[in-house]
Amino acid sequence: MTIENRAVYSSDHELFRTNARRFFREELEPNIDQWEKDEIMPRSFWEKAGANGFLCCGVPEEYGGPGADFLYNMIFSEETGYAIGGASVGFSVQADIVAYYLLHAGTEEQKKYWLPRMVTAESIASIGLTEPGCGSDLKAMRTTAVRDGDEYVINGQKTFITNGQNCDFCLLACSTDPSKGAKGISLIIVEADRPGFEKGRNLDKIGQKAADTSELFFQDVRVPVTNLVGNEGEGFAIMMRELPRERITIACRAQAEAQRAFDLTTEYVKERKAFGQTLLDFQNTQFTLADLKTDLTVGWAFLDQCLVKANEGTLTPEEGAMAKLWTTENEGRVVDKCLQFFGGYGYMKEYPISRAFVDARVRRIYGGASEIMKLLIARTL
Repeated sequence: MTIENRAVYSSDHELFRTNARRFFREELEPNIDQWEKDEIMPRSFWEKAGANGFLCCGVPEEYGGPGADFLYNMIFSEETGYAIGGASVGFSVQADIVAYYLLHAGTEEQKKYWLPRMVTAESIASIGLTEPGCGSDLKAMRTTAVRDGDEYVINGQKTFITNGQNCDFCLLACSTDPSKGAKGISLIIVEADRPGFEKGRNLDKIGQKAADTSELFFQDVRVPVTNLVGNEGEGFAIMMRELPRERITIACRAQAEAQRAFDLTTEYVKERKAFGQTLLDFQNTQFTLADLKTDLTVGWAFLDQCLVKANEGTLTPEEGAMAKLWTTENEGRVVDKCLQFFGGYGYMKEYPISRAFVDARVRRIYGGASEIMKLLIARTL
């Protein structure tokens, strides 16, 4: 099994894949070195993706989108992961997460205003969940939104926010009633130009160097109550409902990144010679790559089962957690063993395998750490 031509996808899906892969080869890979030095991807790259119809594929036509099924999103996630440097691309937060929060819980006015802008990248979205003292434990968040007449007054801080520098708005998780714990969390749209909304530094990461990952600060930020997404106190329930979708998206990225690392390595060992023969001629190479190919094939098979359910809207939190756990942990094993075949060259930044190695590490942390995935799975035993 390979990344292309899997039974879960139709010929139309595969045509979309071909176009997406061409887009990344032409627009991302020649520029990734410079963008990593800049530590940000330019808005022009976002706008080109929007112009080519790659953003927010699942947004219905009435809101300016193509109205495609969720599998188109997942193909684009896979191709983002398969591209060299794709780990830094923040499209998924926009297309696979925030867009669906708005589609499923937003008001008609919110959908009509924001979704067309997200499709074209006129507006870039971020989602504000993690805080300095609150990662996977979302119930412990301290950012507050206090009702004052027809407005909310927001105070707090978020960190590790993808698209934090580029964002035009943040879908912010706040506590509207701290006494109620999880049932007091709400989701509120906060536009980036609101007084008191400050974007902090672009965080210096070990990988994903071209991704703008930021701290966000909110000091007496006033937003109208019409910016509330869903009802007050429903934020945690909305997040729990949408998290399986986020986790299957991360799984697609991780699986594709692992596949690209394997493919790069397979090409390399066929050419690299040592002791008078290619690396592939050694039994150790053959056995190691045979193990990795088997693990990748198992991953694709399980992932495709989950994709069918995600497209139908029946993917359970347990299945989303298992998909993320398996693919991200397996990616770590794959890229580590693949880098070893490159020897000293694998430690050099100019070799794509070194970028794959450092970029992969965060997959086991964000979107819910592997330990949290195990907790979720264990609850079903």
